[in-house]
Amino acid sequence: MNVLGYAAHSATDPLAPFQFERRQPRPDDVVIDILYCGVCHTDLHQVRDHRGVSRYPIVPGHEIMGRVRDVGPEVSRFKPGDAVGVGCMVDSCRHCAACGSGHEQHCEESPTFTYSSIDRHDHTPTFGGYSESIVVSDKFVLKVPEGMALAGAAPLLCAGVTTWAPLRRWKVGQGSRVAVVGLGGLGHMALKLAKGLGADVTLFTRSPDKEADACRLGADRVVISSDAAQMAAWKGRFDLIIDTVPYVHELGPYLPTLAFDGTLVLVGYMGPLQEQLNTAPLVYGSRAVAGSFIGGVAETQEMLDFCGRHNIASDVEVIGIQQIEDAYERMLRSDVKYRFVIDMSSLKR
Repeated sequence: MNVLGYAAHSATDPLAPFQFERRQPRPDDVVIDILYCGVCHTDLHQVRDHRGVSRYPIVPGHEIMGRVRDVGPEVSRFKPGDAVGVGCMVDSCRHCAACGSGHEQHCEESPTFTYSSIDRHDHTPTFGGYSESIVVSDKFVLKVPEGMALAGAAPLLCAGVTTWAPLRRWKVGQGSRVAVVGLGGLGHMALKLAKGLGADVTLFTRSPDKEADACRLGADRVVISSDAAQMAAWKGRFDLIIDTVPYVHELGPYLPTLAFDGTLVLVGYMGPLQEQLNTAPLVYGSRAVAGSFIGGVAETQEMLDFCGRHNIASDVEVIGIQQIEDAYERMLRSDVKYRFVIDMSSLKR
């Protein structure tokens, strides 16, 4: 299948039109016409090879919303015309302990990611959602709830499930006390989802001017994390803190605000921290620091269904694909509320 997309050919090249071949559909495949694709920080990191693992050419995009064009003979869950999504993964080994427990993102043989990865069957490169169409095994295709707006749903497949997974793992519900560190693409979804689950929700931020927006998104209050007096007033309060900050920062100020047996979960930053973490608040309070990485297919479907029932979507700015380089620069400046989504019909303009 010959497909048009946008690709980068090196870490210094801008994204530009790119014709490439999708694989011929297998019996369990779904062929999807892509309507919208969210823009994730990971897209920028991969395009510019910030982690030194990128495979070029790269067609980014792993927050894909579209409609089914065709299905293979072994597919029964989908039919042409269905609204569907594809997230961060398109395959896994399907037999290890992680896959068997519904956590394909932790596949012991490594998941096959939606782009800049290698297909585990024919060993060709995977290309993502900045393109006209995609071919994916039905086991990694998600049903979109009836009536859900596709543009606002696209970032749910990464930002949404990344914050949903820890909320579910730590059993957040009515009366839970949850804090969110940082108000960006991940943070705004954490506020919405925690509030939707019935939690009392607090935003930690260094920016007082974010209060009104945070409360609109679901926060019950805002605490200025650089104000020692405000932080001290919230000592021992939170069952769960979801830390969405995507760069090096100190965890120390937040740990005393955890309740007994509370947990701070990192979802935004992967890498070394430049602080000597004081373990006393952990030891004396039976507290923990943990990490969480996107979510499995079943978790993602559960999250989509929840959002459909509760009318939850991402706050998005829809752009044409020709604006992608400007969007990356604005994303680096945090100049978006709160996610960019590409209208893929712009490929034809």
